[in-house]
Amino acid sequence: MDEGINPILLTFPESFETERLIIRAPQWGEGVLVNQAILESVEELRQWMPFVKTIPTVDESERYIRKARLNFLERVDLVLLVFDKHTSEFVGSSGLHNIDWGLRKFEIGYWIRTSRSGYGLMTEAVNGITRFAIDHLEANRIEIRCNARNLPSARLAERAGFTLEGILRNQTRDEAGTLGDKMIFSKVKGIEY
Repeated sequence: MDEGINPILLTFPESFETERLIIRAPQWGEGVLVNQAILESVEELRQWMPFVKTIPTVDESERYIRKARLNFLERVDLVLLVFDKHTSEFVGSSGLHNIDWGLRKFEIGYWIRTSRSGYGLMTEAVNGITRFAIDHLEANRIEIRCNARNLPSARLAERAGFTLEGILRNQTRDEAGTLGDKMIFSKVKGIEY
């Protein structure tokens, strides 16, 4: 694919499935689903996710979803919502962020609602999103970055077959403002796939 192409001209699926999940671009009106999951999971998310520093209102979550939809269409940030294929329940959010279309480099971010944690659903989602990035976006590099103290996130990256490349010291701050280290995991075309 031509590296000089404007990403807004790229055509790729807005949804795909894994064994247990439907993963797709957000739709207007889904802010309430995201808000409910955040409220359920605020204690687990707050320490790692800046957007939970203050609990969002339903309207704030809907504004986020609408902006995420527009960003997806413009190809500047690809938020993906994760749903249980059998119950249609909203499970969590992931996506491809910090995109560099010239390099075909993407960063996967993710969070899961507390009640669905521990079943391997987000690992399955990350594997599906990785495959999507490789097959449809011609990814050369896919990263996962997380606070070094966020062991569940680091273990997920390892389970998904990402390689720890390094640790950036004093690269991030936690909820209390304490400096912390950031781990960088990756999959690179020609090495891991």
